[in-house]
Amino acid sequence: MNNWKITDVASYAPQRVVTNDDLSQLMDTSDEWIKERTGISQRHISSGENTSDLATKVGEKLLAQSGWSANDVDLIIVATMSPDSYTPSTAAIVQGRLGADHAVAFDLSAACSGFVYALTVAGSMLQSPQFNKAMVIGSEVLSKIVDWKDRSTAVLFGDGAGGVLLTATDDQYYLGQDLTTFGKMNDKIVAGQTTVSSDFPHEITGLTPFKMDGRSVYKFSTHEVTESIKRAVEDAQIDLDQVDHFVLHQANARIITQVAKRLNQPLEKFPVNIDQYGNTSAASEPILLADCIEKGVIKRGDTLALAGFGGGLTVGTIIIKY
Repeated sequence: MNNWKITDVASYAPQRVVTNDDLSQLMDTSDEWIKERTGISQRHISSGENTSDLATKVGEKLLAQSGWSANDVDLIIVATMSPDSYTPSTAAIVQGRLGADHAVAFDLSAACSGFVYALTVAGSMLQSPQFNKAMVIGSEVLSKIVDWKDRSTAVLFGDGAGGVLLTATDDQYYLGQDLTTFGKMNDKIVAGQTTVSSDFPHEITGLTPFKMDGRSVYKFSTHEVTESIKRAVEDAQIDLDQVDHFVLHQANARIITQVAKRLNQPLEKFPVNIDQYGNTSAASEPILLADCIEKGVIKRGDTLALAGFGGGLTVGTIIIKY
């Protein structure tokens, strides 16, 4: 076994929907202002469910769809930038709740690139005889680290989770990838930052809400995502025209339009659901993937480019056959 494939996909979003009009009651904004700049109409916001709760729901769906027992799972990776806690990991909580006692479980933090990074890590681990079946989940409750009075960030984010089951295979499903980190731009997106006092004993630290240099991030995304996709396609030894669907992180509808234009690819090949979910960070690609499969937009045998980009700053693209 020297390759891997996606066997099942599932997603989950909290029931509560917060519209742009709802946000206009909290801050100086409007439905028109938000839609024009982001493409977002609404987002799902958790009412008491934490990141592990959303991830567990996805895990339960995946097991039910696949017919796997929890003990069939060898590996669980949860990509998140909004974990329940520093420790235990969200993945460990999910492993315990699912009863997947055989599975190695850990979190991966790469913000909005997290799902692609987690797929590549899981894919590498599936090369080992120890691992044959893996669960990779992107799960976020970003609403707990958002300043709901800051319209530059609050209008963007939503809560949700999505995930996949992977199995080792001798068939060629994984085709190529590109992962790149721009650590010198680490200050462009910051959330959950902690501080250390010079005094002893220290006060228990608080967590800072989202802060983002929107202009820099937009410029970074439109350029670096395009280049990452090109490098991944080259690594896969295929042409851009051979990619059936570009499943991009849902950060901003204008970014997706610009990437399509720069790649000289039809916008129809770039599915979007940011209007319904907002930016769900590591969860956005698997949620979009699940939506597209459910609607019949993505079918077995299609070639996909999954691309994430965000905090770090990071960018990552993986080319697979579904």
